[in-house]
Amino acid sequence: MSFGEFLTSNLTEFWQLTGFYNATWQHFVMIAVGLFFIWLAIKKDFEPMLLVPIGFGILIGNIPFNTEAGLEIGIYEQGSVLNILYNGVSAGWYPPLIFLGIGAMTDFSALIANPKLMLIGASAQFGIFGAYMVALLLGFAPDQAGAIAIIGGADGPTAIFLSSKLAPNLMGAIAVSAYSYMALVPVIQPPIMRLFTTKKERLIKMKPARAVTQNEKIIFPIVGLLLTCFVVPSGIPLLGMLFFGNLLRECGVTTRLAKTASNALTDIVTILLGMTVGASTQASEFLTTETIGIFALGFMAFIIASTSGVLFVKLFNLFLPKSKKINPLIGNAGVSAVPMSARISNNLGLEYDPSNYLLMHAMGPNVAGVIGSAVAAGVLLGFLA
Repeated sequence: MSFGEFLTSNLTEFWQLTGFYNATWQHFVMIAVGLFFIWLAIKKDFEPMLLVPIGFGILIGNIPFNTEAGLEIGIYEQGSVLNILYNGVSAGWYPPLIFLGIGAMTDFSALIANPKLMLIGASAQFGIFGAYMVALLLGFAPDQAGAIAIIGGADGPTAIFLSSKLAPNLMGAIAVSAYSYMALVPVIQPPIMRLFTTKKERLIKMKPARAVTQNEKIIFPIVGLLLTCFVVPSGIPLLGMLFFGNLLRECGVTTRLAKTASNALTDIVTILLGMTVGASTQASEFLTTETIGIFALGFMAFIIASTSGVLFVKLFNLFLPKSKKINPLIGNAGVSAVPMSARISNNLGLEYDPSNYLLMHAMGPNVAGVIGSAVAAGVLLGFLA
Protein backbone atom coordinates (compact mmCIF):
# COMPACT_ATOMS: atom_id res chain seq x y z
CA MET A 1 0.00 0.00 0.00
CA SER A 2 1.39 3.36 -0.99
CA PHE A 3 1.73 6.22 1.48
CA GLY A 4 -1.13 8.07 -0.26
CA GLU A 5 -3.45 5.06 0.03
CA PHE A 6 -2.41 4.58 3.68
CA LEU A 7 -3.11 8.23 4.47
CA THR A 8 -6.45 8.17 2.64
CA SER A 9 -7.50 5.01 4.47
CA ASN A 10 -6.64 6.47 7.86
CA LEU A 11 -8.34 9.77 7.15
CA THR A 12 -11.44 7.93 5.96
CA GLU A 13 -11.47 5.80 9.10
CA PHE A 14 -11.02 8.89 11.27
CA TRP A 15 -13.84 10.70 9.42
CA GLN A 16 -16.20 7.77 10.02
CA LEU A 17 -15.54 8.00 13.77
CA THR A 18 -16.40 11.69 14.00
CA GLY A 19 -19.69 13.08 15.19
CA PHE A 20 -20.15 14.89 11.87
CA TYR A 21 -20.23 11.61 9.97
CA ASN A 22 -22.59 9.88 12.40
CA ALA A 23 -24.94 12.83 12.96
CA THR A 24 -28.60 12.78 12.02
CA TRP A 25 -31.10 15.63 12.06
CA GLN A 26 -32.53 14.18 15.29
CA HIS A 27 -29.21 14.79 17.06
CA PHE A 28 -29.29 18.47 16.10
CA VAL A 29 -32.90 18.78 17.26
CA MET A 30 -31.95 17.44 20.69
CA ILE A 31 -28.84 19.66 20.85
CA ALA A 32 -31.14 22.64 20.16
CA VAL A 33 -33.38 21.48 23.03
CA GLY A 34 -30.36 21.29 25.35
CA LEU A 35 -29.25 24.79 24.36
CA PHE A 36 -32.80 26.05 24.95
CA PHE A 37 -32.78 24.62 28.49
CA ILE A 38 -29.46 26.30 29.21
CA TRP A 39 -30.79 29.58 27.80
CA LEU A 40 -33.90 29.38 30.00
CA ALA A 41 -31.71 28.77 33.05
CA ILE A 42 -29.19 31.56 32.40
CA LYS A 43 -31.26 34.27 30.71
CA LYS A 44 -34.67 33.66 32.31
CA ASP A 45 -33.43 32.28 35.65
CA PHE A 46 -35.84 29.33 35.37
CA GLU A 47 -34.53 26.86 37.95
CA PRO A 48 -30.87 27.01 36.89
CA MET A 49 -29.87 24.36 39.43
CA LEU A 50 -31.97 21.90 37.43
CA LEU A 51 -31.91 23.14 33.86
CA VAL A 52 -28.18 23.79 33.49
CA PRO A 53 -27.19 20.18 34.40
CA ILE A 54 -30.06 18.73 32.37
CA GLY A 55 -29.43 20.99 29.38
CA PHE A 56 -25.71 20.24 29.31
CA GLY A 57 -26.47 16.54 29.82
CA ILE A 58 -28.65 16.67 26.69
CA LEU A 59 -25.66 18.03 24.77
CA ILE A 60 -23.43 15.25 26.12
CA GLY A 61 -25.97 12.55 25.33
CA ASN A 62 -26.53 13.71 21.77
CA ILE A 63 -22.99 14.00 20.47
CA PRO A 64 -23.07 11.36 17.69
CA PHE A 65 -20.56 8.54 17.63
CA ASN A 66 -20.11 5.16 15.94
CA THR A 67 -21.90 2.72 18.25
CA GLU A 68 -20.21 -0.22 16.54
CA ALA A 69 -16.71 0.98 17.36
CA GLY A 70 -16.85 -0.45 20.91
CA LEU A 71 -15.65 2.79 22.50
CA GLU A 72 -17.81 2.35 25.66
CA ILE A 73 -18.62 6.04 25.94
CA GLY A 74 -22.41 6.16 25.55
CA ILE A 75 -24.78 6.29 28.50
CA TYR A 76 -26.50 3.07 27.39
CA GLU A 77 -23.25 1.14 26.81
CA GLN A 78 -22.60 -1.25 29.67
CA GLY A 79 -19.37 -0.46 31.52
CA SER A 80 -19.01 3.11 30.29
CA VAL A 81 -18.45 5.87 32.84
CA LEU A 82 -21.74 7.55 31.93
CA ASN A 83 -23.57 4.24 32.25
CA ILE A 84 -22.13 3.72 35.74
CA LEU A 85 -23.26 7.21 36.79
CA TYR A 86 -26.65 6.57 35.18
CA ASN A 87 -27.15 3.56 37.46
CA GLY A 88 -28.07 6.06 40.15
CA VAL A 89 -31.08 6.99 38.02
CA SER A 90 -31.98 3.61 36.52
CA ALA A 91 -31.67 1.79 39.84
CA GLY A 92 -33.37 4.59 41.77
CA TRP A 93 -30.47 5.57 44.07
CA TYR A 94 -30.49 9.32 43.51
CA PRO A 95 -34.15 10.18 44.31
CA PRO A 96 -34.08 8.97 47.94
CA LEU A 97 -30.87 10.95 48.50
CA ILE A 98 -32.58 14.04 47.08
CA PHE A 99 -35.49 13.44 49.47
CA LEU A 100 -33.01 13.22 52.34
CA GLY A 101 -31.76 16.67 51.41
CA ILE A 102 -35.29 18.04 50.98
CA GLY A 103 -36.21 16.83 54.45
CA ALA A 104 -33.07 18.34 55.94
CA MET A 105 -33.71 21.77 54.41
CA THR A 106 -37.50 21.95 54.90
CA ASP A 107 -39.29 23.56 57.83
CA PHE A 108 -42.62 21.78 58.34
CA SER A 109 -43.82 24.35 60.91
CA ALA A 110 -46.52 25.80 58.64
CA LEU A 111 -48.06 22.36 58.17
CA ILE A 112 -47.75 21.41 61.84
CA ALA A 113 -49.36 24.69 62.90
CA ASN A 114 -52.28 24.24 60.51
CA PRO A 115 -52.75 20.52 59.72
CA LYS A 116 -55.84 21.12 57.56
CA LEU A 117 -53.47 22.47 54.90
CA MET A 118 -52.54 18.83 54.33
CA LEU A 119 -55.89 18.48 52.57
CA ILE A 120 -54.79 21.02 49.93
CA GLY A 121 -51.68 18.99 49.24
CA ALA A 122 -53.81 15.87 48.96
CA SER A 123 -56.30 17.54 46.59
CA ALA A 124 -53.50 18.47 44.19
CA GLN A 125 -52.78 14.76 43.69
CA PHE A 126 -55.95 14.54 41.57
CA GLY A 127 -53.68 15.54 38.71
CA ILE A 128 -51.76 12.30 39.08
CA PHE A 129 -54.75 9.99 39.14
CA GLY A 130 -56.61 11.97 36.45
CA ALA A 131 -53.63 11.66 34.10
CA TYR A 132 -53.36 7.96 34.95
CA MET A 133 -56.90 7.31 33.72
CA VAL A 134 -56.39 9.37 30.55
CA ALA A 135 -53.13 7.54 29.81
CA LEU A 136 -54.97 4.21 30.09
CA LEU A 137 -57.62 5.47 27.67
CA LEU A 138 -54.88 6.45 25.20
CA GLY A 139 -53.55 2.91 25.18
CA PHE A 140 -50.59 3.05 27.54
CA ALA A 141 -50.02 -0.06 29.65
CA PRO A 142 -51.00 0.36 33.34
CA ASP A 143 -47.40 0.51 34.56
CA GLN A 144 -46.49 3.07 31.88
CA ALA A 145 -49.60 5.11 32.67
CA GLY A 146 -48.67 5.20 36.36
CA ALA A 147 -45.12 6.34 35.62
CA ILE A 148 -46.36 9.08 33.28
CA ALA A 149 -49.10 10.27 35.65
CA ILE A 150 -46.69 11.04 38.48
CA ILE A 151 -45.46 14.03 36.43
CA GLY A 152 -48.57 15.80 37.75
CA GLY A 153 -46.99 15.93 41.19
CA ALA A 154 -44.33 18.32 39.84
CA ASP A 155 -41.71 16.26 41.64
CA GLY A 156 -38.71 15.28 39.52
CA PRO A 157 -37.07 12.81 41.95
CA THR A 158 -40.39 11.02 42.56
CA ALA A 159 -41.02 10.80 38.81
CA ILE A 160 -37.57 9.29 38.27
CA PHE A 161 -37.95 6.84 41.15
CA LEU A 162 -41.35 5.58 39.99
CA SER A 163 -40.49 5.40 36.29
CA SER A 164 -37.28 3.47 37.11
CA LYS A 165 -39.49 0.82 38.70
CA LEU A 166 -42.49 0.81 36.37
CA ALA A 167 -41.33 2.01 32.93
CA PRO A 168 -37.53 2.24 32.60
CA ASN A 169 -37.78 2.65 28.82
CA LEU A 170 -39.78 5.88 29.28
CA MET A 171 -37.68 7.30 32.10
CA GLY A 172 -35.77 9.87 30.03
CA ALA A 173 -38.93 11.43 28.61
CA ILE A 174 -40.74 11.32 31.97
CA ALA A 175 -37.82 12.85 33.86
CA VAL A 176 -37.24 15.67 31.37
CA SER A 177 -40.98 16.36 31.25
CA ALA A 178 -41.27 16.50 35.06
CA TYR A 179 -38.28 18.81 35.47
CA SER A 180 -39.40 20.99 32.57
CA TYR A 181 -42.79 21.64 34.14
CA MET A 182 -41.18 22.21 37.54
CA ALA A 183 -38.98 24.88 35.98
CA LEU A 184 -41.95 26.44 34.18
CA VAL A 185 -44.06 26.81 37.35
CA PRO A 186 -43.75 30.65 37.18
CA VAL A 187 -45.19 30.56 33.65
CA ILE A 188 -47.87 27.88 33.98
CA GLN A 189 -49.45 28.48 37.38
CA PRO A 190 -50.27 32.24 37.57
CA PRO A 191 -52.81 32.18 34.68
CA ILE A 192 -54.60 29.24 36.32
CA MET A 193 -54.67 31.03 39.68
CA ARG A 194 -56.11 34.20 38.13
CA LEU A 195 -58.66 32.26 36.08
CA PHE A 196 -60.21 30.41 39.01
CA THR A 197 -60.13 33.13 41.69
CA THR A 198 -61.94 36.43 42.10
CA LYS A 199 -60.29 39.68 43.14
CA LYS A 200 -62.08 39.47 46.48
CA GLU A 201 -60.68 35.98 47.11
CA ARG A 202 -57.15 37.08 46.22
CA LEU A 203 -57.34 39.76 48.91
CA ILE A 204 -58.16 37.33 51.74
CA LYS A 205 -55.75 37.82 54.62
CA MET A 206 -54.97 34.79 56.71
CA LYS A 207 -54.17 34.95 60.39
CA PRO A 208 -50.53 34.36 61.35
CA ALA A 209 -49.86 30.71 62.16
CA ARG A 210 -49.35 29.76 65.79
CA ALA A 211 -45.85 29.16 67.11
CA VAL A 212 -44.73 25.54 66.85
CA THR A 213 -42.72 24.04 69.69
CA GLN A 214 -39.44 22.21 69.23
CA ASN A 215 -40.97 19.03 70.61
CA GLU A 216 -43.65 19.17 67.91
CA LYS A 217 -40.99 19.56 65.23
CA ILE A 218 -39.14 16.50 66.56
CA ILE A 219 -42.24 14.36 66.90
CA PHE A 220 -43.59 15.25 63.43
CA PRO A 221 -41.08 13.28 61.27
CA ILE A 222 -41.40 10.22 63.52
CA VAL A 223 -45.20 10.22 63.51
CA GLY A 224 -45.24 11.18 59.82
CA LEU A 225 -43.04 8.22 58.92
CA LEU A 226 -45.10 5.72 60.90
CA LEU A 227 -48.46 6.98 59.65
CA THR A 228 -47.59 7.22 55.96
CA CYS A 229 -45.42 4.12 55.64
CA PHE A 230 -47.77 1.88 57.62
CA VAL A 231 -50.45 2.86 55.10
CA VAL A 232 -48.19 2.77 52.03
CA PRO A 233 -45.09 0.62 52.76
CA SER A 234 -43.96 0.93 49.13
CA GLY A 235 -43.26 4.62 49.81
CA ILE A 236 -40.54 3.82 52.35
CA PRO A 237 -37.53 4.71 50.12
CA LEU A 238 -38.78 8.26 49.55
CA LEU A 239 -40.82 8.97 52.68
CA GLY A 240 -38.29 7.31 54.96
CA MET A 241 -35.46 9.50 53.67
CA LEU A 242 -37.65 12.63 53.69
CA PHE A 243 -38.61 12.26 57.34
CA PHE A 244 -35.12 11.11 58.33
CA GLY A 245 -33.64 14.26 56.83
CA ASN A 246 -36.21 16.38 58.69
CA LEU A 247 -35.38 14.68 61.99
CA LEU A 248 -31.69 15.43 61.42
CA ARG A 249 -32.68 19.09 61.00
CA GLU A 250 -34.99 19.39 63.98
CA CYS A 251 -33.54 17.16 66.69
CA GLY A 252 -30.82 19.69 67.53
CA VAL A 253 -27.96 17.23 67.99
CA THR A 254 -27.12 16.37 64.37
CA THR A 255 -26.57 19.83 62.91
CA ARG A 256 -23.49 18.76 60.95
CA LEU A 257 -25.35 15.85 59.36
CA ALA A 258 -28.31 18.07 58.49
CA LYS A 259 -26.02 20.66 56.86
CA THR A 260 -24.23 17.97 54.87
CA ALA A 261 -27.50 16.43 53.70
CA SER A 262 -29.08 19.75 52.76
CA ASN A 263 -26.02 21.31 51.12
CA ALA A 264 -23.05 19.26 49.89
CA LEU A 265 -24.83 15.93 49.44
CA THR A 266 -27.87 17.44 47.73
CA ASP A 267 -25.68 19.52 45.42
CA ILE A 268 -23.59 16.50 44.39
CA VAL A 269 -26.62 14.31 43.73
CA THR A 270 -28.40 17.12 41.87
CA ILE A 271 -25.41 17.52 39.54
CA LEU A 272 -25.21 13.79 38.81
CA LEU A 273 -28.97 13.37 38.52
CA GLY A 274 -29.49 16.33 36.21
CA MET A 275 -26.56 15.54 33.96
CA THR A 276 -27.33 11.83 33.56
CA VAL A 277 -31.06 12.43 33.05
CA GLY A 278 -30.17 14.91 30.31
CA ALA A 279 -27.67 12.51 28.75
CA SER A 280 -30.28 9.75 28.69
CA THR A 281 -32.26 11.70 26.07
CA GLN A 282 -30.35 10.30 23.12
CA ALA A 283 -32.16 11.15 19.92
CA SER A 284 -32.75 7.52 18.99
CA GLU A 285 -34.42 6.86 22.34
CA PHE A 286 -36.14 10.21 22.90
CA LEU A 287 -37.57 11.57 19.64
CA THR A 288 -40.63 9.36 19.31
CA THR A 289 -44.38 9.92 19.09
CA GLU A 290 -44.57 8.27 22.52
CA THR A 291 -42.45 11.07 23.97
CA ILE A 292 -44.80 13.72 22.58
CA GLY A 293 -47.69 11.90 24.25
CA ILE A 294 -45.81 11.82 27.55
CA PHE A 295 -45.17 15.57 27.44
CA ALA A 296 -48.82 16.25 26.61
CA LEU A 297 -50.09 14.00 29.41
CA GLY A 298 -47.59 15.49 31.85
CA PHE A 299 -48.74 18.99 31.01
CA MET A 300 -52.37 17.97 31.46
CA ALA A 301 -51.56 16.34 34.82
CA PHE A 302 -49.79 19.48 36.02
CA ILE A 303 -52.71 21.69 34.96
CA ILE A 304 -55.21 19.42 36.74
CA ALA A 305 -53.08 19.34 39.90
CA SER A 306 -52.71 23.12 40.07
CA THR A 307 -56.39 23.68 39.32
CA SER A 308 -57.52 21.05 41.84
CA GLY A 309 -55.61 22.77 44.64
CA VAL A 310 -57.14 26.18 43.93
CA LEU A 311 -60.68 24.83 43.50
CA PHE A 312 -60.42 22.73 46.66
CA VAL A 313 -59.61 25.83 48.73
CA LYS A 314 -62.64 27.60 47.25
CA LEU A 315 -64.82 24.62 48.17
CA PHE A 316 -63.27 24.34 51.63
CA ASN A 317 -63.95 28.02 52.30
CA LEU A 318 -67.70 27.36 52.00
CA PHE A 319 -67.50 25.48 55.30
CA LEU A 320 -65.13 27.84 57.16
CA PRO A 321 -66.12 30.91 59.20
CA LYS A 322 -65.14 34.26 57.71
CA SER A 323 -62.27 34.72 60.17
CA LYS A 324 -60.67 31.41 59.16
CA LYS A 325 -61.05 31.46 55.39
CA ILE A 326 -58.04 30.44 53.30
CA ASN A 327 -56.72 32.51 50.41
CA PRO A 328 -57.19 30.25 47.35
CA LEU A 329 -53.97 31.62 45.89
CA ILE A 330 -52.14 29.11 48.10
CA GLY A 331 -54.02 26.23 46.47
CA ASN A 332 -51.51 26.04 43.64
CA ALA A 333 -48.82 25.23 46.21
CA GLY A 334 -50.36 21.80 46.74
CA VAL A 335 -48.04 20.46 44.04
CA SER A 336 -44.62 19.27 45.11
CA ALA A 337 -42.49 22.02 43.55
CA VAL A 338 -40.89 23.31 46.78
CA PRO A 339 -40.54 26.24 47.35
CA MET A 340 -41.30 27.48 43.81
CA SER A 341 -45.06 27.15 44.01
CA ALA A 342 -45.17 28.78 47.45
CA ARG A 343 -43.22 31.74 46.07
CA ILE A 344 -45.72 32.06 43.22
CA SER A 345 -48.57 32.19 45.76
CA ASN A 346 -46.78 34.89 47.69
CA ASN A 347 -45.85 36.96 44.64
CA LEU A 348 -49.38 36.90 43.27
CA GLY A 349 -50.82 37.84 46.65
CA LEU A 350 -48.46 40.81 46.91
CA GLU A 351 -49.45 41.85 43.40
CA TYR A 352 -53.02 42.48 44.56
CA ASP A 353 -52.18 43.63 48.12
CA PRO A 354 -48.58 44.65 48.93
CA SER A 355 -49.17 43.86 52.60
CA ASN A 356 -50.56 40.35 52.09
CA TYR A 357 -47.67 37.94 52.64
CA LEU A 358 -48.73 34.38 51.86
CA LEU A 359 -45.38 32.60 51.76
CA MET A 360 -45.50 30.91 55.16
CA HIS A 361 -49.13 29.90 54.64
CA ALA A 362 -48.35 28.51 51.18
CA MET A 363 -45.45 26.45 52.54
CA GLY A 364 -47.99 24.29 54.40
CA PRO A 365 -49.66 22.82 51.31
CA ASN A 366 -46.34 22.92 49.48
CA VAL A 367 -44.59 20.54 51.88
CA ALA A 368 -47.83 18.54 52.11
CA GLY A 369 -47.55 18.16 48.33
CA VAL A 370 -44.09 16.63 48.73
CA ILE A 371 -45.50 14.05 51.12
CA GLY A 372 -48.61 13.58 48.98
CA SER A 373 -46.72 12.92 45.75
CA ALA A 374 -44.48 10.38 47.50
CA VAL A 375 -47.56 8.64 48.96
CA ALA A 376 -49.20 8.64 45.50
CA ALA A 377 -46.04 7.14 44.01
CA GLY A 378 -46.08 4.48 46.73
CA VAL A 379 -49.72 3.65 45.96
CA LEU A 380 -49.01 3.33 42.23
CA LEU A 381 -45.89 1.27 42.87
CA GLY A 382 -47.74 -1.04 45.24
CA PHE A 383 -50.54 -1.71 42.74
CA LEU A 384 -48.57 -1.76 39.49
CA ALA A 385 -45.10 -3.16 40.26
